[in-house]
Amino acid sequence: MKKIYCLFVIVVFGALLGQTEAVAQSCNTEKYHDECVKDLESQDNFIFIKSFKIDGVGGAKSKIQKSYVFGKGKEYYINVCSGDEGNSDGIVVSLYNGSRKLIGSNYVNGKFYPHIKFPCTATGIYYITYTFEGSKNYCGASVLGFK
Repeated sequence: MKKIYCLFVIVVFGALLGQTEAVAQSCNTEKYHDECVKDLESQDNFIFIKSFKIDGVGGAKSKIQKSYVFGKGKEYYINVCSGDEGNSDGIVVSLYNGSRKLIGSNYVNGKFYPHIKFPCTATGIYYITYTFEGSKNYCGASVLGFK
């Protein structure tokens, strides 16, 4: 009976320890969201539409995809904020049209750019994907705006 009790305590303690570790590694996107909104507001006449949480679950998730309907004649702005200095920290944002053709990215020739500006020439659904290229924390936020 004593062995069963000890085994029970070890299992419960291990489960609690695992939960504590999972909470410590969770992604808090709020601070990145605020940085992204400030960045959008510093742009000329762009209006906030929507924000996206980017949680790669510590590297367990390799791709996050969102979609949005863009309107012809509008210019769209997508940024990504992560890391201590508000940079992308290895988070790649890519924009695809409805046919899944890549039309823009913040990662070009091995260099990260802080945002994508896209003048839309056709109304339709567009896909925004977030992947990771050397990210350290797999956590961030992104904001979509237009003018």
